[in-house]
Amino acid sequence: MEFENFPQTEPLRDGRSVIVREMTISDESRMVEFFQGLPLEDRLFLRNDVSQPEVVHHFVRDTEDQVLNLVAELDGKIVASATLERGLYGWTRHVGEVRLVVARPWQRCGLAKVLLRHLVRAAPTAGIEIIKGQVAGGKVGAQKALEAMGFRKEATLRRHVKDVAGRKRDLLILTNDVSHIWEKMEALNADFSPTQGE
Repeated sequence: MEFENFPQTEPLRDGRSVIVREMTISDESRMVEFFQGLPLEDRLFLRNDVSQPEVVHHFVRDTEDQVLNLVAELDGKIVASATLERGLYGWTRHVGEVRLVVARPWQRCGLAKVLLRHLVRAAPTAGIEIIKGQVAGGKVGAQKALEAMGFRKEATLRRHVKDVAGRKRDLLILTNDVSHIWEKMEALNADFSPTQGE
């Protein structure tokens, strides 16, 4: 699939810049360092215990359902991870899920929004019409970042997840219908004729 050209240098709100690029297998050790460097209170909300190298090993290498897997880095150090995934079969093949993890010193500077924008742009090319984000109760910043990009809360599943400390928390499900982006692109392609000009 043709996505945006990476790597790209992205300026942030606080004046810093990062390089956004696709993750590769050679990033495994840097991904372990990134995830292990997250404070415990941030890791409490992650779906898997990514402080374990074997979990990161599978995350980096098992990419069958990953449409796009990005990292943000500075000076060779990974400071954020962003993934767009989808089911390969069944009745929700048109639905993708975003996952974002940003290191604490890089939160609240617009990096999550930058990465999310890349994932949203990639969705129509992959045939994804609806993007879903799941947020554990208490992660207000993550919820606001999704809502700022057009996501709306669809459901709250009470006490549906356990964090790595074993505490039960609500799970918020937010979605964004990006099918209109795909439709606009198709309309533009249909209207354009190389022989007649734009």
